[in-house]
Amino acid sequence: MAPRWSRIAPQLALTPALAVTAVAFVGSIGWTVYLSFTRSRRLPDYEIDWSEWGRQYDRLFRDAGWEISLRNLVVLGLGSALAIVFGFILAAMIDKEKRGESFFRTVFLYPLAVSLIVTGAAWRWIFNPTLGAQSFLRGLGWQGGVDGGARGGQVAFTCLAQPDTAMYAIILASVWQSAGFYMALMLAGLKGINSEIWSAARLDGVPLWRVYVEIIIPMMKFTFITCAILLSLGVIKAYDVVVAMTNGGPGQSTWVPAYFTINALSAKSNLGYASTAAVMMLAITFVVFIPLVALTAWQQRKREAAR
Repeated sequence: MAPRWSRIAPQLALTPALAVTAVAFVGSIGWTVYLSFTRSRRLPDYEIDWSEWGRQYDRLFRDAGWEISLRNLVVLGLGSALAIVFGFILAAMIDKEKRGESFFRTVFLYPLAVSLIVTGAAWRWIFNPTLGAQSFLRGLGWQGGVDGGARGGQVAFTCLAQPDTAMYAIILASVWQSAGFYMALMLAGLKGINSEIWSAARLDGVPLWRVYVEIIIPMMKFTFITCAILLSLGVIKAYDVVVAMTNGGPGQSTWVPAYFTINALSAKSNLGYASTAAVMMLAITFVVFIPLVALTAWQQRKREAAR
């Protein structure tokens, strides 16, 4: 009796959590998908016009704002990947310099303690013409131009005011905030590398850069895949840093799918249209997430088969 109860007890303990997940997660997804086929405006309308069941999706694919959002999503994803690159470089430097490891690890991890709203607000102040770096540098008498924004020979930070550069300012803030997190993951991966590999490479006279490129990085592929999964999820749901820095502007130049969805719900009071955009965000998540997870599982099976 006791062994049987020991098997049943954990399942009973997990039942409430599974029920909440089914209702709050799976149920919400199903409800959102259903509303995407309706004409819901401010309040839900559960009637579906089957003659135009894909009306909201057709409208979404024709919306120039959604096209801008998708384009910015790609730019943000590619730019934010620099956080993984910088994280690995920082981890490699810290791993080699043992004396200041605790200090530098704390310093580089500090931005992670700040929310993206605060991060966006801080960088918006930095780019503020009267309060930020522009005013400080002009006060020092520095002459020259930044971002092509020189006025009268004086430095000008105009990233957030220019549609062509505002997205890059958001990328800069995102990389600054998340690089420390990926550094911590990379550092944990580097700690798992056998020290004999470094000794053998040193004895053979292999250049350090070749050790990293040909040995260390391939051995850390699972760490890089994990970082890619976390990065992709963060990029797809990016919203707060955009609101804090540009609020989608100038114009629609920094719209991303999450901002588009919230704007359709709050500004346009169109629940059906917002649900359609949310469903497409879920589809994008599956398209990006599932191949990475499948690659991780395949690599794991390959490693187990080789043992």
